[in-house]
Amino acid sequence: MTRRGTLDELVAMLRPGMNVFVPGTSGESLGFFAALRRRPGMAAGVRFICVQFPGMNESDFTALHPQALQRAYFAQPHLRAPMREGRVDLMPLDYPGIWRDLQTLRIDLAIAHVGAPDEGGRMSLGICYDFLPAVWGRAGMRAAHVNPALPRTAGSFSLAADACDLLCVEEAPLVTRRSGEPGAELTEIGHRVASLVRDGDTLQLGIGKMQSAVVRALRSHRRLRLHSGMVTEEIVNLLDVGAIRGPGSVVAGVALGDDGFYRRLSEDASFTFRSVDETHDVDRIAGIPGFVAVNAALEVDLFGQVNSDCLDGQLRAGVGGMPPFVAGARRSPGGRAIFCLNATAARGTASRIVPKLGAGSAVGVPRHAVDAIVTEYGVAELAPLPVHRRAERLIELAAPTFRADLAREWATLMARL
Repeated sequence: MTRRGTLDELVAMLRPGMNVFVPGTSGESLGFFAALRRRPGMAAGVRFICVQFPGMNESDFTALHPQALQRAYFAQPHLRAPMREGRVDLMPLDYPGIWRDLQTLRIDLAIAHVGAPDEGGRMSLGICYDFLPAVWGRAGMRAAHVNPALPRTAGSFSLAADACDLLCVEEAPLVTRRSGEPGAELTEIGHRVASLVRDGDTLQLGIGKMQSAVVRALRSHRRLRLHSGMVTEEIVNLLDVGAIRGPGSVVAGVALGDDGFYRRLSEDASFTFRSVDETHDVDRIAGIPGFVAVNAALEVDLFGQVNSDCLDGQLRAGVGGMPPFVAGARRSPGGRAIFCLNATAARGTASRIVPKLGAGSAVGVPRHAVDAIVTEYGVAELAPLPVHRRAERLIELAAPTFRADLAREWATLMARL
């Protein structure tokens, strides 16, 4: 039987030894974490299972109590110390792998963050549909933080009040973030990416300033669609100028932006939300003609290998949802996998085009899965090129001061092949 209570009462349900699923990304319940901070002792011996995204989720469950545990899927600075202590399991999985992992775990308590019920008593997941459906039906106990601040959105999953053991109605702040203004180099990269996109293509985009630059360069395109893990407020620009239009033309698992963007989601039929088993399904993606996956890279070597999440031997994040989008794009009729990066780092003192990914890097995407690399210096369409021509084109994408050294390094590598 469903009972009504408070977030403090939800915290009181926690017991040592429990596996507790808490929503992450923009679906995080900041209200629940605030209630838990008021009684940090309740975190003792509890394993919190959540997909926290770097730069978006700052709630540190392991800091609440020295016996608090966490199962994590992205590396974050606050997790490094408790991971060394053995209190954090960092799982090196992509989004489909995370979904499968969640389906194998015992979930003692699943917490949902939902909007107010509609006329039929159904509660929308608002701005985050990604992973809750993987655990909700299997959880031993189910609780919902009903937050009137969440918009009511169209999606493939909703909750009935009578499916919850505890309903906690409390208005609380939402996770918000704006993408930021791209500088001149990113703006140039955005225009180069836009030159590879055709009218009628379906796009997947990452987040942050790189995405902002690409979106702003696409305003003159038409009949575009979006199928992505995350959608940000920048996409409104394409809707308003008619580059994207029509009901259901934007499909995503998560939305991230400000309060004004979240209100737009509830009013605009362009947006549809789905869970990871749909948004990141490789077969679904491959079935979309002209699917273009656009993602950021940290480093690219002269073989075309992409490092997307590791610098100087330190994990900065995780591969997340990128691998299935790349795989689907390469199977899509007319689809392409594009990677973007600034040519240099450390204020121009280090090249991000490198001879070969080394011990301090990680291969996020193998050389055979990349169609094009873009920097502010140009575009290298790698797919049709043999190894030596790939290297030549990638050297041309590097900053001029590094090209001679890269050419010498490549000559040495070729001599060993």
